[in-house]
Amino acid sequence: MTSKRCFVLLLLITGLLFFVALGNHQLQGSTEPRVGGIAMEMYLHRDWVTPRLNGEPFLEKPPLSLWLASAAMAVFGPGTWAVRLASALAGLFSVLLLFATLRRLGRPVSLAMTASLMLATTASFWGNVRQVGEDSLLSLGVSLALLGFHLASRQRSAVSALMFVAGIAIATLSKGVLGLALPGVVIFAWLQAEALRDQRLVVGRWLWPAGLTLVGLVPLLIWLALLYQQGGAPALTDVLWANSVGRFSGSFTEAGHFEPFHYYLGKLPEAFLPWNLLVYLGLWHFRRQWRVQPHVMFFSLWLLAQFALLTVASSKRMVYLMSLAPAAAVIAAEYASVLLSRLQAWRAAVPWRGVASGVMALMVLAYLGVAVWVIPQADRDESFLPLTERIRALQAEGHTVALATPSERLAGAGVFYSRSLLPALPTEGAVVRFLAEQPGNVAVMERQDEPAGGLVVMEKVVVGARVYYFLRGA
Repeated sequence: MTSKRCFVLLLLITGLLFFVALGNHQLQGSTEPRVGGIAMEMYLHRDWVTPRLNGEPFLEKPPLSLWLASAAMAVFGPGTWAVRLASALAGLFSVLLLFATLRRLGRPVSLAMTASLMLATTASFWGNVRQVGEDSLLSLGVSLALLGFHLASRQRSAVSALMFVAGIAIATLSKGVLGLALPGVVIFAWLQAEALRDQRLVVGRWLWPAGLTLVGLVPLLIWLALLYQQGGAPALTDVLWANSVGRFSGSFTEAGHFEPFHYYLGKLPEAFLPWNLLVYLGLWHFRRQWRVQPHVMFFSLWLLAQFALLTVASSKRMVYLMSLAPAAAVIAAEYASVLLSRLQAWRAAVPWRGVASGVMALMVLAYLGVAVWVIPQADRDESFLPLTERIRALQAEGHTVALATPSERLAGAGVFYSRSLLPALPTEGAVVRFLAEQPGNVAVMERQDEPAGGLVVMEKVVVGARVYYFLRGA
């Protein structure tokens, strides 16, 4: 099959994997309600500079994913499909980019196709590109920058430079300093390896990515300047220090997700399912071939350098490994090619490539089945829709509803589904005073035990393991 036909087929398969049933379930987990609520608030109030959660500045990350989600809601209407669209498109572009780059590197069509499909069917990658959030965009930006850099290491061109600049811009506008560190650590490792191999330091090799990085940072710097005009130095401190350096070092204790040094080592058995064994065996198999296969060396360094960086960081989550997935897919595909050649030599009569294609087809069908039938089942326990529908019903009856010490997910879900800001009450004393002001006032409080102290429970709604009480005054 020609490269062009493979590209079209890959586009079709990946489109099915990432977009089928994308909006057939409500916001789930902790991230989707929070990010969906921030995007909804940006869509409603058109403040494109300062992300807000229920009226309060929320400066954990730069706003690229929020801009795109808000734009999608403006075009397609507010809903779960629209707010997930940018993430799914970023995943699609990542897969197609990997295929196109491997072909430019001279890899066979079959291998480029295999690596791209392995990326699309890596469970964690597939799951994350179908969710609201910025991690899919971060992965795309990191991939663009690193693949552009690798192409330029062979032959510099306007295309490789544009890829690099666009990648840095997307990565940093998605995740701030981390969007610079993830490609940066790989580029540093590669240039060091080249210097050791050649036994000399070529300054021009370092200046090219350094200069283009400054160009790629321009969009982030423009946003930071606008943010400074609105929020002053404290806003910049939140974005650049507390939520970047502070998360990495552990000094920003409110960030959470702090895990021990060995956290990711314990997660290796599930990191790149279902292709884990191919990834790890491939790394071992190719360890002595880096000199003769520079592209294998590059993707191995991509995987190992980013893994080391994330291991050193104090804040750890499985989703942070998403930017490693393209490199893992290439290593897995390269090693799968070696295995297929050995199997063909062992049993030439067996159509091993046909068997592999059949396995991949079954994998794609399985993912589609999960998307259509399995994921929506979680709505019965995890959906905030029954809670927010009750809030809207009370508002329609003339009640003023407020959120008592709301978590980020409750505040985000409230904004997303009610299409409005709900007053937040910071303490239980504030709850008591609010309920005493007007007989029709209602507060929604999350807690495990039933509230007392003169508060009357009207009803309760359970979302997952969390219990939400609707309260009125005595």
